[in-house]
Amino acid sequence: MLNHQKDKFSLDKDDIYLNTAYMSPLLKSVEKVGIEALQQKGNPYKILPNDFFEPVTELKKLYASLIGTKEYNRIACIPSVSYGIATVTNNIKLNSGDEILVVEDQFPSNFYSWKKLAETYNAIIKIIEKPKSGNHIAKRWNEHIIEAITSKTAVVAMCQVHWADGTLFDLISIRKKAHKHNALLIIDGTQSIGAMPFSIDKIKPDALVCAIYKWLLGPYSFGFAYFGSYFDNGFPIEESWCNRKNSEDFSGLTNYNDDYKDGANRYCMGETANFISVPMATKAVEQIIEWSPKSIQEYCFEISKDALIELQKLGFTIEDINYRSHHLIGIRIPDFINIETLKQQFNKHKIYLSIRGNYIRVAPHLYNSKEDFNQLLNCIKTII
Repeated sequence: MLNHQKDKFSLDKDDIYLNTAYMSPLLKSVEKVGIEALQQKGNPYKILPNDFFEPVTELKKLYASLIGTKEYNRIACIPSVSYGIATVTNNIKLNSGDEILVVEDQFPSNFYSWKKLAETYNAIIKIIEKPKSGNHIAKRWNEHIIEAITSKTAVVAMCQVHWADGTLFDLISIRKKAHKHNALLIIDGTQSIGAMPFSIDKIKPDALVCAIYKWLLGPYSFGFAYFGSYFDNGFPIEESWCNRKNSEDFSGLTNYNDDYKDGANRYCMGETANFISVPMATKAVEQIIEWSPKSIQEYCFEISKDALIELQKLGFTIEDINYRSHHLIGIRIPDFINIETLKQQFNKHKIYLSIRGNYIRVAPHLYNSKEDFNQLLNCIKTII
């Protein structure tokens, strides 16, 4: 199992940061290359034509290996999830009455574009609600999603791990049912890619969109989008010169070319070469590959399991281990706990996490330890 890695981050040693699902801290190594890249802009003559293209290609290759595909040219660099989802919806046409399936309380960046698309074509947004009571809630939620996919379904737009409570969705089974009905599967991987194994080759999504400032340990305003063959001849939402064939020839840029580069390169955002974010993202992805998402999952499980068992004994509800992630954990707060008092205690003890509705959302990483979870447990006990 991996060792505690807090020394690789600039976190204050006295703070307990359990909120990677909100935003990750930067690795010291990522900070370093970011500062170096920022300083390089002070001497712009050092930025050469190849620097607009080669580092981006190498980054795409790295990310492709992380998500289980050899087709790195199917990856576009984007500024945000909303940009990636807007690119997807810009290339989908629906029939009146078609259904777009989403899960309840889906993150807004993977909802608003679908709402707009549905309104454009008189289609229907079908929200699959989370069961409100009973046992095996996540299992039943997955079953309801699969049952809801019918011949009316045009798109299933969802996540691998729910951002609010850590529910793990069975994407392979969902993909199988969606494929049976010729429905597209569009995944927002922001809350799982980097911390949990993902395989394009096994899941076969039509698109996978991901911001990198959470579990990919990268800078804000940068991300990746994988586009499957459905989008091979689509239209980007902006026309960047870098995305056209022969754009590497700076002397011939005004020999305008109607042809896009291969694969998903047409969907890359303008100024993809971002001379600060690209080297930072590269360093972060390299480190994650070295650790491996599988090992990160195992580490988070080991440091959290004992405290979670104790919390269940105190009346808190935690999803069955087979239907939740280990890096993003939803802990349902019992009715006898005052949530505002709980928040005050967390602040007092410098424990940083999120409250989402009646859930404590705990999102650990390698900079956390079993002792952090013990302190979380002891903090909660102070108000029981």
